[in-house]
Amino acid sequence: MFRLSSSLSEPRREALRNALLDTVDLLKKRRASDIAPSDIEDYIALDWFEWNGGSLRLTDVGRNVCKQVTAGLA
Repeated sequence: MFRLSSSLSEPRREALRNALLDTVDLLKKRRASDIAPSDIEDYIALDWFEWNGGSLRLTDVGRNVCKQVTAGLA
């Protein structure tokens, strides 16, 4: 079920942000089935992921968040 991103709590958003790089790694390895369905729903609600022809992919917003997370690790 689709949820608006504004309905996600700040702790939930932070948890998703902290897990984003690992989640993207799973996508690159074609292991989307290892991502919890609730996480997928929330990433889509945040506009970080989208469905494209039956495949899950990172959006421009998601790529920008990844860059921010990566910069924070440096």
